[in-house]
Amino acid sequence: MGIHADEHAGARPRVGASSCLLGAPVRYNGGHSRDRFLTDLLDRHVDWVPVCPEAEIGLGVPRETLRLERAGGEDRVVATRSRTDRTDELRAVADRHSRSLSRLDGYVLKNKSPSCGLFGLPVFEGENRVGGRGRGAFAARLTELHPDLPVEEQGRLSDPGLREHFVERVFAHARLRALFAGDAGNASEPGAGGGEADDPAWRPRDLVDFHSRHKLQLMAHAPEGYRATGRIVADAGTRPPAAVERDYTAAFTRTLARPTTPGRNANALQHAFGMVSGQLDDARRRDLLDAIDRYRDGLVPLNVPVALIRHHCDAENVAWAREQTYLAPFPADLRLRNALAAS
Repeated sequence: MGIHADEHAGARPRVGASSCLLGAPVRYNGGHSRDRFLTDLLDRHVDWVPVCPEAEIGLGVPRETLRLERAGGEDRVVATRSRTDRTDELRAVADRHSRSLSRLDGYVLKNKSPSCGLFGLPVFEGENRVGGRGRGAFAARLTELHPDLPVEEQGRLSDPGLREHFVERVFAHARLRALFAGDAGNASEPGAGGGEADDPAWRPRDLVDFHSRHKLQLMAHAPEGYRATGRIVADAGTRPPAAVERDYTAAFTRTLARPTTPGRNANALQHAFGMVSGQLDDARRRDLLDAIDRYRDGLVPLNVPVALIRHHCDAENVAWAREQTYLAPFPADLRLRNALAAS
């Protein structure tokens, strides 16, 4: 077998999570919300950084419930019995952890939580529900401080497509972090880690290599994003390293935040096919093209054409395609890419 992206991916991802999702009994009722995908599958491949904002500000277990209430056009987190406003305390937790949060590769938040909920929380004025688009105080501050960080909430991870997308972004973020830290196996010179802004841990050719390996993955999310990141790479040797890191990180994460589509995936698969087709006989070429068409038509999951391309690239020693992160963006035992594309 050849070496694939998930076998030389660099840094192990560091992922923040609401503590209750990892089994800690810190919920308002004294229970937990352990998520088996996180603790039984993803746990093998990431280092967790658990945080419970409500426990951190000193609220006991069990405790009175909190909810979002609108006052003066602003959503506040208020205790339903004592009427204590906890908004600023919960937001401050993200500020206190900001430095460690900047070294994360993703974050999973508890849904329906007035501190950690990311989408669609109910908002009240008095006893009347006035909206359903609120965001928890800690979650809101987290996303303000770290807009490039892949963030998702637990409830949405039950959707196969959203789960795959989030995990893909986490592992890509970890590879990028490892590149700029000089510990991704990409550094041009031995011991080139931990450089200062004027002596970075990476060199422009390291970024070129990183970008080349992510070509198909970026194209599958947004072709214009691939072109935008490419322009940053092309100018990397003429700009301050800190500016390159900032701009490439923003463009790279913004591109991968765009969901893939069957059409863009099929286009990426066709590019990979083009790299190996000359090594195949007519029967194998037809078989591979048929698998790509069947994926695009929603008849087979993405892992079917991907597995065929990987097999043929290994067999024919096609290094360029084999080393594309698109063909192995995360560990295979996470059992992703198994769902049919939405029609």
